[in-house]
Amino acid sequence: MKLIVKNLTLTAAVIASPLMVSAQENTDSLTYIMVSHAPDSDSWWNTIKNGIALGGKQMGVTVEYRNPPTGDLADMARIIEQAAASQPDGIITTLADFDVLAGPIRNAVDQGIDVIIINSGTAEQARDVGALMFVGQPEYDAGFAAGVRAKGDGVGSFVCVNHVISNTVVAERCRGFADGLGIELGDSMIDTGQDPAEIKNRVIAYLTANPETDAILTLGPTSADPTILAVQEMGIAGDIYFGTFDLGDEIVKGIKEGIIQWGIDQQPFLQAYLPVVILSNYDRYGVLPGNNINSGPGFVTADALEKVEKYAGEYR
Repeated sequence: MKLIVKNLTLTAAVIASPLMVSAQENTDSLTYIMVSHAPDSDSWWNTIKNGIALGGKQMGVTVEYRNPPTGDLADMARIIEQAAASQPDGIITTLADFDVLAGPIRNAVDQGIDVIIINSGTAEQARDVGALMFVGQPEYDAGFAAGVRAKGDGVGSFVCVNHVISNTVVAERCRGFADGLGIELGDSMIDTGQDPAEIKNRVIAYLTANPETDAILTLGPTSADPTILAVQEMGIAGDIYFGTFDLGDEIVKGIKEGIIQWGIDQQPFLQAYLPVVILSNYDRYGVLPGNNINSGPGFVTADALEKVEKYAGEYR
């Protein structure tokens, strides 16, 4: 088997110059396209890219990564349509907004293209659009588990820092956390956008206006990293309870330093790697797992950082 690696750096012109991992194998040639909702600026998705790269290499298939450069979901819908028009053997995609993306995904399925939903969306939504399965983290359940854990640690109120308000499924993390605490979500979820300076300022503004807040919940590195700076600037780093979804270099550093109590690992590597393996085996041998796959949640604390720290941002 001869592996050919083409352009592993995502460019702004993702459609013209997609991330591609290709391989040649004597048996057949299979091509899969992955479409995410992530903007180019979100480094968390590097782990996803590593997952499809390794999956493509090991299975001897071609895998392309495409995304809307600014994270615009209407643009993402068009990318899914363009991907389907190229007639790949399969599409792996997120379902960040059911109303916007369900139509293009159903159209791909109607053309006979196998689809696996990952990361965003639910198992029910995946079934609704005709996808083979869902691989990801049940977001409400993950939020609920985090809320129960925080309640056991004495937390009674919180602010949820939501940097992707357009992704309705991600907001389920906040709702689950509130239910786990046994309180109403109310105004505890703030829409910060994705600009780091704006996120930091809005967190500071909220905590200043609501000094009785017990805890902070961030939804990924995009919101966690500026929030770390916010609590440091306010002089409350390590004093206010701080939990986050996902991992990244600054999050791991924050856990190590006692600023963040825990990070919830949804294992994005598996969300990308497993669909490539599943689609390859399905196309070649007709075998398919009978159930959806929950890749998370798992809690990462300071007690278990060695391997996580080594591979954060790469495979974790």
